[in-house]
Amino acid sequence: MSENKPFKLTYSTMFTPPQELHDQFDAAIVKAKEDFGKEYPMFINGEERFSEAKHEAFSPVNRDWHLGTFQKGTLKDVDDAIAAARAALLAWRLTNWEERVYMLRKFADLVTERIFEISVATCLEVGKNRMESLGEVAEAADLVRFACDQLEKNHGFVNNLSSDPLVGFSSNNQNVLKPYGVWAVISPFNFPAALTFGPAGAALIAGNTVVAKPATDTSLTVTLMTECMRDAGIPAGVFNLVTGSGSVVGKALTDPAKVDGITFTGSKAVGMGIFRQFANGVYVKPTILELGGKNPTIVSRNADLEDAALGIARSAFGLSGQKCSACSRAYVERPVYDQLLERLVALTEKLSVGDPSEQNSYMGTVINQKAYDDYQAFVKELASAGKIAVGGKVLTDGDLSKGYYVTPTVAVDVPLGHRLWKEEMFLPIVLIAPVDSLEEGMRLANDTEYGLTAGFFGTDDECEWFFDHTEAGVVYANRPLGSTTGAWPGYQPFGGWKGSGSSGKNGGGLYYVQLYMHEQNRTFVHRL
Repeated sequence: MSENKPFKLTYSTMFTPPQELHDQFDAAIVKAKEDFGKEYPMFINGEERFSEAKHEAFSPVNRDWHLGTFQKGTLKDVDDAIAAARAALLAWRLTNWEERVYMLRKFADLVTERIFEISVATCLEVGKNRMESLGEVAEAADLVRFACDQLEKNHGFVNNLSSDPLVGFSSNNQNVLKPYGVWAVISPFNFPAALTFGPAGAALIAGNTVVAKPATDTSLTVTLMTECMRDAGIPAGVFNLVTGSGSVVGKALTDPAKVDGITFTGSKAVGMGIFRQFANGVYVKPTILELGGKNPTIVSRNADLEDAALGIARSAFGLSGQKCSACSRAYVERPVYDQLLERLVALTEKLSVGDPSEQNSYMGTVINQKAYDDYQAFVKELASAGKIAVGGKVLTDGDLSKGYYVTPTVAVDVPLGHRLWKEEMFLPIVLIAPVDSLEEGMRLANDTEYGLTAGFFGTDDECEWFFDHTEAGVVYANRPLGSTTGAWPGYQPFGGWKGSGSSGKNGGGLYYVQLYMHEQNRTFVHRL
């Protein structure tokens, strides 16, 4: 690390952190364990809210660790949160956009100040390693800052247009983007910070008010960041947090009669259900969906195989494969297939699996019992259809028996018509197959209902060909830091095509915050 260039944590740089980050993370772990078992409220209209029914959250790292007790929100809690957001809307919408930017930047700065406390919570409740946890919380703050940047660069999205050429009149035209109203944000377990506060930050900076619901398994991270919202001076009712089940809280928030727009990140099946439900409203309302992926990597016979193997391994097994951007399949030109597979297996065997809060653990746990069971079922199915080249086991030695630990897995010789070449598993499993040409690899890569991320390794000319022919929203070439993963706001905006996304605009990008606003054209005429 150069003394003149301070370390900036991103998913690309997280592999070479200064020791200071580890020391501060270790200190935060000690403090976090002192808070085990604490009860956490919802936040509605600027006040803490407790419910009669509770949910006790235990860590997937060690099921003896009681991370905290959270509220099981009711339909009344949701309605109260929406009513608070509705009541706060006019004042927030009319707040000068520069003031909204100031408050949201203050929020992002508080998240950065508290990054170790929040990242430890993410690590312990998601099971992702410490560097990915730190990276996610840093990303969440940067997503909010980037949305602020976009509002500033576009002067609040207020633009004067040409005047009508009228004789005897002055006709002034102005184009303005304005918020929709009350916005619902429903986030997944794997990125509770970034995928709650990235969308929420964009909605808020645009002038909407927000009701957020995190995944039941990962409410702690979102609660701690909601405290940053409160401490940043965000007015009561502008941001509301309701915890609880998808069947109660989530269902209520997807009612188009109650909210004016929604952002959902999760499975394609659930997302399409929300899309259809919103279509039953009185009129069309914005529905922003990010719905997973089945992300391919194509490897040319001309590729740097060391980079390719490393990029595939990092993308397939980071966060235990529980990323919608994870590399879950790879097509390798036949002349280099055996060599690439040998290197990938060797790298996979060296990956350390263990308590993700420990410095030397690369891969932590899967999220819960269902994921643990699904992993074993998928491995059994792949072993029957083909062969497990490495991995395929659960780990139960010592303290590992108390968590959901599985091994990173490479499957080979699986027929290309098998369902798991196309269905998202969301686990640390990658399928590898030889192909006779890049064209065959591209055809197979695109032959899926998803289109989130894709990777390629080859020559410069081949990379350009890849960019021109791949059907995905985020694409990488010759990237050993992750063949299909590692997007960062302002660097690689994140979003998908086809069944992976509904908007065609990527989060952390140049066109994202505008999704949370609709257009009004103003004409003001007076006689001369």
